[in-house]
Amino acid sequence: MNSLDISILFGILALLIILSALFSSSETSMMALNRYRLKHQAKSGHKGAIKAQKLLEKPDRLLGVILLGNNFVNIFASSIATIIAMKLIGEAGIALAAGLLTLVILVFAEVAPKTLAALYPEKIAYPAAFILTPLLKIFSPIVWLVNFFANGLLRLFGVNTQHNGDQHSLSHEELQTLIDEATHQLPKHYRDMLSSVLKLETVTVEDVMIPKQDIYAVDVTQPIEDILKAIEKSPYTRIPLYRGSLDEDLVGVLNLRRALPLLMHKDASLKDIIKLARPAYFVPECTSLSVQLRKFNENKRRMACIVDEYGDLQGLLSMEDLLEEIVGKLSTDSKAKPETDSVALNDDGSMTIDALEFIRDLNKEYNLNLPTDGPKTLNGLIQEELETLPTTGTCIKVGPYILEVIKTSDNAIQSVKLTKISEPQKRSNEHEQ
Repeated sequence: MNSLDISILFGILALLIILSALFSSSETSMMALNRYRLKHQAKSGHKGAIKAQKLLEKPDRLLGVILLGNNFVNIFASSIATIIAMKLIGEAGIALAAGLLTLVILVFAEVAPKTLAALYPEKIAYPAAFILTPLLKIFSPIVWLVNFFANGLLRLFGVNTQHNGDQHSLSHEELQTLIDEATHQLPKHYRDMLSSVLKLETVTVEDVMIPKQDIYAVDVTQPIEDILKAIEKSPYTRIPLYRGSLDEDLVGVLNLRRALPLLMHKDASLKDIIKLARPAYFVPECTSLSVQLRKFNENKRRMACIVDEYGDLQGLLSMEDLLEEIVGKLSTDSKAKPETDSVALNDDGSMTIDALEFIRDLNKEYNLNLPTDGPKTLNGLIQEELETLPTTGTCIKVGPYILEVIKTSDNAIQSVKLTKISEPQKRSNEHEQ
């Protein structure tokens, strides 16, 4: 090396610094790749992504060949810089050469290329994969030896060096964060649907069922003319049939589409109608929506009767109710709202609400934050807080809301006025307390 011309030595040094930058940037870009995007591109047939994915299957070998090459060129560069310093200045220039080379490598071979690689990992990692793959094959014995000692040292400290295939799997909370951050990639209604799918595991059929008192059912003990009129007025395609009481004798569920040919004949009899009714399908109230969705498909059902631990009927769940938890309210004739809306928005910003409204629905529709871990309705929430049936005008504070009882019946609250407490009011209340 001492016999080489000084210009050639500078050329070799520049080449080594470029190689060091390439190794440094390839290391950062490989580690900064989005694993899910990488998998997608590899499945799509992207050659660079396929090679990068294969290299990342054994990260210890990948890092081994990168660091082997990087350290080799850096040490070689240090030797060349020393020779150049000796030729130009003499022995006194060795320390100067070491300092200058450290600064040059730090800026041009480490910080700058690694920053670029972190910003654009795919543009650097995919081309680098074509170079690193053959290098790994060529230097595999050396890489294996280095990794053998390195992994052995890690095992001495109790570190598991085996590659864990599940390390990039996401929890429910992490998936939710990923969905929330996909602001530009997904419209809001799609993000809401994905969030609802994730929540199916924690929401039970009890949370979304139609309460027993709101079930549209037909008593078959009444005259056939009244039965036919009640069926004709039904807003639903499936109607529970019962004798005397829903709790005591649930005959079955009548599908109006199947029964339509029979109902069109004037001589339709009760026996024929009951014969077309399908036996009721019962589900425990603690069943999660994700499980129930699967059960609906397995049993080829679209409606289920919800029962408590004692077997008493609590409500009704249809496939439409379940799907509404994912896609939002379905605007169909059978699900049409009654003429009097259950929620009225007042001029002062408060809301007058039917006390039998589900808290989860109110939270979702009006962006509220009422507690959902206890009672399902406002009526139940207020009665649980007070431990009694309140009188008209009673007010309670629940979180950042004031709930005022507007109207009651003999055994339940009928309507409630909800007012959100403003920040000045909150501070005033806290000061008074």
